[in-house]
Amino acid sequence: MTAPTRLQALAQRAMQARDLWPEFSAAALQEAAALQPLPPDRVTLPGSRPPTSVALRDLRHLAWCSIDNDDSRDLDQLSVTVPGSGGAVRILVAIANVAALFGRSSAIDAHAAHNTTSVYTAAQVFSMLPEHLSTDVSVLAAGGERSAIVVELEIDTSGSVRASELYPACVINQAKLAYDSVAAWLEGRQPPPAAVSAVSGLDEQLRVQDRLAQSLLQVRHAQGALTLQTLETRVILDAGTPRELRVEQPNRAKSLIEEFMIAANTATAEFLTRHGYPSVRRVLLPPERWDRIVELAAALHESLPAEPDAAALNAFLVKRRAAEPARFADLSLSVIKLLGRGQYVVDAPGGSVSGHFGLAVSDYMHSTAPNRRFPDLLTQRLVLAAIAGVPAPYSLQELQQLAAHCTVQEDNADKVERQVAKSAAAMLLSTHIGQLFQGMVTGASAKGTWIRLTAPPVEGRIVQGYEGLDVGDQAQVRLTHTDVERGFIDFARVK
Repeated sequence: MTAPTRLQALAQRAMQARDLWPEFSAAALQEAAALQPLPPDRVTLPGSRPPTSVALRDLRHLAWCSIDNDDSRDLDQLSVTVPGSGGAVRILVAIANVAALFGRSSAIDAHAAHNTTSVYTAAQVFSMLPEHLSTDVSVLAAGGERSAIVVELEIDTSGSVRASELYPACVINQAKLAYDSVAAWLEGRQPPPAAVSAVSGLDEQLRVQDRLAQSLLQVRHAQGALTLQTLETRVILDAGTPRELRVEQPNRAKSLIEEFMIAANTATAEFLTRHGYPSVRRVLLPPERWDRIVELAAALHESLPAEPDAAALNAFLVKRRAAEPARFADLSLSVIKLLGRGQYVVDAPGGSVSGHFGLAVSDYMHSTAPNRRFPDLLTQRLVLAAIAGVPAPYSLQELQQLAAHCTVQEDNADKVERQVAKSAAAMLLSTHIGQLFQGMVTGASAKGTWIRLTAPPVEGRIVQGYEGLDVGDQAQVRLTHTDVERGFIDFARVK
């Protein structure tokens, strides 16, 4: 085994510092190595007493495809559409059936329950599940028969979800596709990817999916879902050393998958409620710093109501995107910071929890990435129990403890990813001490004042001249210091 690069070593130390396990136990690796893909006709619920199994529908004939990043190996989802009744269309989203592969008493589950998420750092991916499982046995890889949980949604001509159901099925991924090439084709900039042309009818299938996704998005926006544009960056490494920060652009293919996943997550939450099972919901409360969002709007000669109002905020955002598209990502980042963080909470049968302020949905959860997130794996176990008609595999108290733990660990994982990204950025900027940069303030509190540069799009701390600055303010700064080990990038404000 080769020695880790400096950035990998930093990432591993960051994981340990945040109570995240960077390596699997020997027992977990041994368990994963012994696993095989599930049979194509029935699945047995691990740990059920007496042993309980459910039959799979045979949907191998449908033109399923996956759309993800070019280098993604932990494929969780497939999608396909079929005609519905009365002009409606049915969207089928297949989710990898991870829950039927191992039980709660396994060493694999102990690791997943502790970390609760895969951690994607610039140096290394720390998977929630062992590689043999998360990139082979459980994934919906091209060409292989796989067990899946299918979320079926009937979409009417207005773009609203008319009905939904969940059931286990056997599927085959007919084409592994990538966001950028699919988007370039849908947007008319390139011919269809070779994998699309190789499957009869897949081109029209994807155009139907694209139209449905746009309809779903329009309905959500009409309900108050926020129009936001985040500026995501990807560190490009050369022999383990950062050489470039590449901006990841939003596109039609990413929007397609996002809308299908939001619809599938909502349908899954409603399914568990209908069947009287508890669930772990994903909520985003109305922002505590709404007054600052109102101030940002006022600075742009716009007005917002005194109390949080998602529809009014979205109308403001749509207007600003049209007025200043070049600065919309900066405004979006300010709003995202002020909205606060999502959290996991338990919805008991007959209970009621808050919805998701940003997505404008009242019933929402994470369910579509069981290879990558533990709440999704919990949800899949609950769904399988509901389908089989057996008691929930978790008590309410267990779910509440796990939901709180998942919220904490998600925050820790985010901090690790940011810390490693900052170390990579510090490496890039270490030869630019004294240079002037323009940026926007992304954080201002007793803990410090933070700024994200316009170019390169990295974030650092203003250690001098930060007085009076608040989130959303523009400022010019001079780079004064970098510390690669700690991921520190320090600036002084130039007034």
